Amino acid sequence: MSGPLLPGATLGVMGGGQLGRMFVHAAQALGYSTAVLDADADSPAGRVSHHHVRTGYLDETGLRDLAQAAQAITTEFENVPAQALRTLAAQRPVHPSADAVAVAQDRTQEKAHFTRCGVPVAPHAVIETPEQLAAVRADLLPGILKTARLGYDGKGQARVDSPQALAAAWDRMQRVPCVLEKLLPLAFECSVVVARGVDGAMVNLPVQRNLHRDGILAVTEVGAGVVPDDVAQRAVEATRAVAQGIGYVGVLCVEFFVLHDGALVVNEMAPRPHNSGHWSIDGADVSQFELQVRTLAGLPLVQPRQHSAAVMLNLLGDLWFTHGSEREPAWADVLALPGAHLHLYGKAEARPGRKMGHLTCTAAHLADARATARRACEVLGLEGF
Repeated sequence: MSGPLLPGATLGVMGGGQLGRMFVHAAQALGYSTAVLDADADSPAGRVSHHHVRTGYLDETGLRDLAQAAQAITTEFENVPAQALRTLAAQRPVHPSADAVAVAQDRTQEKAHFTRCGVPVAPHAVIETPEQLAAVRADLLPGILKTARLGYDGKGQARVDSPQALAAAWDRMQRVPCVLEKLLPLAFECSVVVARGVDGAMVNLPVQRNLHRDGILAVTEVGAGVVPDDVAQRAVEATRAVAQGIGYVGVLCVEFFVLHDGALVVNEMAPRPHNSGHWSIDGADVSQFELQVRTLAGLPLVQPRQHSAAVMLNLLGDLWFTHGSEREPAWADVLALPGAHLHLYGKAEARPGRKMGHLTCTAAHLADARATARRACEVLGLEGF
């Protein structure tokens, strides 16, 4: 691009899920038209976009149609085939790049990139052959065995505490390439969302403290004191190093483990907006999705300012079921709570474990946001925190 794409242009996104939907909303708020490529005719992003290309990610006609409709293209999740992004990049600006997405798609490459950037990783071993399995050091157990590719939200993972359990888990995973990570004594988890422009300018959201259940994010808290200042500073510096080291353009989230001694260990990165950054729609003056629009269109990046303490609750499809029977959650009671902001993703069918929406509770002080969020948990029947 010779200059920024101004409102009135069309921005494209690969993927029609909730992240694509929120990107589309942010783009439209700034005056852009949007185009979504997703095979599902009822996809959340496709339903609200100006254009919906209903094909698979590698369909040549679909990719051509998206490139014709949009002046620049991004992706809403990391498992879009990198080859599709390379095909599009031959015709239009694509951010993040196929090479950056490819690193995030493979845990082995990802850990090597973190190490090159000087960011500490957990002790681990790559397992691609029976010989590598047999050579795993005893001090890596107990650990978590993760598939090198296509794992997310706890999928493609198994906890193992002995060589026999490790071998059995690898068999269950059909002996695909995996990474074994040593279990570490965690104090808590946190994440950082950064946005980096083509010119190298970089901004970030405040550090977010996260609580996961069964491998899926359950609660994110953002506010004064939620993460110690020194830990937050190191997390931001590490995330910026990860983005800088790969020449990243777009929105990137890096997740960290914080150990009991205060040490910071990187977990993984997501080359897109992240579940833990959803609070920014209601709690900051520039959301992660507006940052995604700005990086894609080449608009100026400004440092987001948090104006409200925030607690975000993930809303999974389990809420729609009680003792096996389907029900509608008590949305009216939730919306009666001060500072409660409900976001439902427009998915046609609720299923246990499926991300159906999120609720962000904002207040002037974190204690008040927590109190509202805990009350919302009681109303909805969610586990407290």
